Amino acid sequence: MNLVHDVLGPIAQLAKQYPWLGYVLEVVLLFVAAWVLRRIVVGYLGTFAKRTPSAVDDKVVALVGSALRPLLLLAIVTVTLNSLPIRDHILVLCNRLATLATLVVVLFYTYRAVLLAVAAWLERNREHESLLDPVRFFVRLIFAGLAVTLVLDNLGVSLTAVWTTLGVGSVAVALALQDTLSNFFAGVYLRIDRPVRVGDYVKLESKEEGFVAHLGWRSTRMRTLSSNVVVVPNSKLASAIVTNYSLPDAQMWLSVGVAVSYDADPDGVERILVEEAKAAAAEVPGLLGEPEPSARLIPGFGESALNFSVNCAVATFVDQYLAQHELRKRILVRFRKEGIGIPFPQRDVHLYGEAPAPKK
Repeated sequence: MNLVHDVLGPIAQLAKQYPWLGYVLEVVLLFVAAWVLRRIVVGYLGTFAKRTPSAVDDKVVALVGSALRPLLLLAIVTVTLNSLPIRDHILVLCNRLATLATLVVVLFYTYRAVLLAVAAWLERNREHESLLDPVRFFVRLIFAGLAVTLVLDNLGVSLTAVWTTLGVGSVAVALALQDTLSNFFAGVYLRIDRPVRVGDYVKLESKEEGFVAHLGWRSTRMRTLSSNVVVVPNSKLASAIVTNYSLPDAQMWLSVGVAVSYDADPDGVERILVEEAKAAAAEVPGLLGEPEPSARLIPGFGESALNFSVNCAVATFVDQYLAQHELRKRILVRFRKEGIGIPFPQRDVHLYGEAPAPKK
């Protein structure tokens, strides 16, 4: 106690003689206290977070540590201002500004905490990852509205007139931006229901088809096989009949039609087609050997030929083009080698009656 009195006694006397020195010491002590408090809180939370395998706890601790800096700084500034000999009306203004700044900081870090919690919840299920952007937008919109409301309320602005103006204005904006809002909410539906995803190959009922390159809030961009971009409004895409060749997975079946002469042996033709399909699956990129290829006498009896179909699987929609090309070449070479003909269309014409007598 005597040591503390011996140290603090001269400091107190100096503070009485030089008031500015007392203010400086007060600020220094406040900064030291704030630093110690932050170290204790962050250190305790960090120790607790290390005991859990989840990475979300570490992000929460980092967020708390980041939020404590501006909050403690505002607390130091507020305490310092209230201890200084400042006029009352200036002090009231400073306290109001400090309150507003504190509200903004609290709202900002609460917003980040909510986003962190939402992201952690959505990332648990891969199917929900597409909801992250719309959820972020709505959370940002809600907190922005809260921030504006609190700031106006603390500044003494009447919110009744503001809400009335916003209500009338929102109706006018909704009517003016009807198509834009329709596309926006259709974009939200597409992200929630996920009938198409980025990278899927889709075909619309209006015949447009291609890879989904971008899912925007107003429109969806599709890249065609010729590397052109088709822009489809989200409202059109949401109401259209869409064939998605990438769902439930990218693998799909391919059927190649083959016609042979009626003189050919059906069993032999079937065997040859299966052999060529299996051989091609081992060499042609994108053509799969599993499930095994098959050949069927479908659609069957044609006007001039027996019509077979070779059925095999390809890895993606675009792999079918090279697969068809290679299969047809291999089958043609094999048919020529085996002496199996591919007939041309034939017609039997029968004439009845006598020829007309020549004119005299």
